[in-house]
Amino acid sequence: MIINIRKWPELIVSYSVMTFTVLVSIFPIVWILLSSFKSNKEILNDPFSLPKKIDFQAYMDVFTQYNFLGYFMNSMFIAIASTLIALFIYTMAGYIFGKFNFRGKSFLFILCTITLLIPGYARAQPIFTIIMNLDLYDTKAALILVYASFGMALALFILRLSFIAIPKDLDESALIDGAGFWRIFWNVNMPLAKSGISTAGILMFLNNWNEYFYALILTTSEKNRTLPVALEFFNEAFSYNYTRMFAALMMVILPGILIYVLVQEQVQQSVASSGVKG
Repeated sequence: MIINIRKWPELIVSYSVMTFTVLVSIFPIVWILLSSFKSNKEILNDPFSLPKKIDFQAYMDVFTQYNFLGYFMNSMFIAIASTLIALFIYTMAGYIFGKFNFRGKSFLFILCTITLLIPGYARAQPIFTIIMNLDLYDTKAALILVYASFGMALALFILRLSFIAIPKDLDESALIDGAGFWRIFWNVNMPLAKSGISTAGILMFLNNWNEYFYALILTTSEKNRTLPVALEFFNEAFSYNYTRMFAALMMVILPGILIYVLVQEQVQQSVASSGVKG
């Protein structure tokens, strides 16, 4: 392929910016990974050197000496449960907003998505009060309920556009064949909107998996502690053992990275497609 010489400056600038962005993004993760294989002395004397050997003892120590698996299971259960509940509700809401016209539709959609403009910390007091009144403080159900509500605006944006993109002719054909509301939704629209549903689910899961603030203020007991909150306790416990601290950090961030790497192409395509259609 022959590249026009006049495009070289543009290509050089583009690749330079992309290279810089990638390096800045992945450097902290690579540094944590390499540090988890180094001794305290190596980390303190030369923080940017390569480890002398690959030793997984720090990872084993985190697993065997602390309740890491319990925190991991708590995070996984809460993130999956809240994502599934949110997907079930917001998929139907996105279908209604995308396929039907009714009085007050635009106002209701703005009302549902305006939460994007409200900082998460600003909602802390009313959410805390509601959870206390429901007698759900320090329970997994409290976090599931709160996390399920967090993804509403983002999910509705993605799902509404996904259902709008499905031709109404299919719905009308199914209606003529005698299909009801639920059958048209489930058998006709759901399979065609699965890309948008998957994208909304993945983005909500990653947000729920990494959420720290509400997990900290709504839970106190160890049995309900999630990994982001447990990480703070790891930092205190490992304050003089940087190797274990970085091993714990790596195990906390690794699941989110793996999930995104596996589905990044689908997420990017869906988001780009939503932007074009919007």
